[in-house]
Amino acid sequence: MRDLAYELRRLRGLRSTWLLLAAVLLGDAAVAAVLASQTPDGPLAAPAGVRLLTAAVPLIPLPFAALGAGVLGALSYGHEVRHPGLPASLVSYPRRVRLLLAKLLVVGPVAALLALATLVLDTAAVHLALPDGVTVAAWAEPAALSARVSEAVTGAGLSGLSDLPGGFAPLGLVAGHGVPAALLAFVLLAVVAAWTGVLTAALTRSAAAGVLLLCALPPVLESGVALLLRRTGRPWPVRAAELLPFQSGIEWAYGWVYGGAHGAAAGSAALTDPMLLAAVAAPAAVLLLAVLLVQARRRTL
Repeated sequence: MRDLAYELRRLRGLRSTWLLLAAVLLGDAAVAAVLASQTPDGPLAAPAGVRLLTAAVPLIPLPFAALGAGVLGALSYGHEVRHPGLPASLVSYPRRVRLLLAKLLVVGPVAALLALATLVLDTAAVHLALPDGVTVAAWAEPAALSARVSEAVTGAGLSGLSDLPGGFAPLGLVAGHGVPAALLAFVLLAVVAAWTGVLTAALTRSAAAGVLLLCALPPVLESGVALLLRRTGRPWPVRAAELLPFQSGIEWAYGWVYGGAHGAAAGSAALTDPMLLAAVAAPAAVLLLAVLLVQARRRTL
């Protein structure tokens, strides 16, 4: 508990923490608004809505919120290296491991809250910036709602979201089929990115190098998963790209969205596939193991 309290005070006391969070929130909303203003007239499908809500830009390997969470994780460890709070003689190996775990436990919830906050701001920004000729499918058509949202709407005695007052129109952006699950995956992605930022910075003892590794991992992991699937004869998740909020990275992460009752195309892979789970767990486990081994050979953080 003392390590958690120490890390909370340290993260809260850094000016860079608040500046980074503010920059991510404002920048994410601005990008979402610009993308929404360029949306062509017509129905807005669920995949396009997810890309708008996550402020997806094809030129970066991660959504802005996930990238910001990763930078926050890398800075939390990089600042510890530059300005250690304890003398090197007092930072034993068990204490360094506890500090590392405390950083992971602190930045994880912060990353999740950051992702949720960006979704709230982006929903408002997208709703205000969408051209008049764009109609949100989930708001106009009850058949486009996700299963659970449809059940809730029906239970409330409504035929669709359009029966609600106009002030509830932004709900249509997050209520489409598959969208809630995809946004949940987006929040989890931000948490994983924050943890990866901490671990890569711990491995390199540099926040800048940690961020560079963080940006390089998604395309590498995507290529590795695709190669593994091809070598084992398993097909690529055919619906994954439809809800992909970025153009490169762990594309398979959204394959599970359509793996349930609505069904995916025959033979498509889901996130519960053991090979996919192994492909995901292996890089994270190797990175954590490498950090622990490197820490065992160091005298300081």
